[in-house]
Amino acid sequence: MGNESELIDVARIEKAVAEILAAVGEDPSREGLKQTPARVAKMYSELLAGMHKDPKEHLRSVFNESYDEIVLLRDIPFYSICEHHLMPFMGSAHVAYLPKGKVLGVSKLARIVDDFARRLQTQERLTYQIADFIMDSLKPQGAAVVIEASHSCMTIRGIKKPGSVMVTSALRGIFRKDPKSRSELLSLIHNGTR
Repeated sequence: MGNESELIDVARIEKAVAEILAAVGEDPSREGLKQTPARVAKMYSELLAGMHKDPKEHLRSVFNESYDEIVLLRDIPFYSICEHHLMPFMGSAHVAYLPKGKVLGVSKLARIVDDFARRLQTQERLTYQIADFIMDSLKPQGAAVVIEASHSCMTIRGIKKPGSVMVTSALRGIFRKDPKSRSELLSLIHNGTR
């Protein structure tokens, strides 16, 4: 795809932010706010860059390999924007698969997480999208994604419960069907982190 910043209407975002500032009783032309609409537009362009990216571009680093044990990339930091309040949620993703003749370059797992996270999201959908993408793309024996995240829409507004962490999981293939494989995976995810 093209340059992501070209696909986002920055001028329209700037106009909308100036209107929000006026709506809350501020003067958008005030010294401290003059550049705020441009800054916010640039921020959204960055935070939502995944909306215009195709994670399939990372599949160029798939290798034929006879390895048939769990591949896990743990503690992948990510941030996303909750589509309900347009506020960030952030945390760690743990992404695993059990190969069936193909492995993916390790950095590509983190890039796939970023491509799906940098969209208007819900944590549940993000978790499923990553797991389903790995299953569809690599055709492994199984894939699993566990995401742990803190949601600012819950920690600094609304119920205001800082420190709370939401955990979601998506288990596919052998990790869903076989309790021993699932148990081994969960042990690897939590080994040394608790």
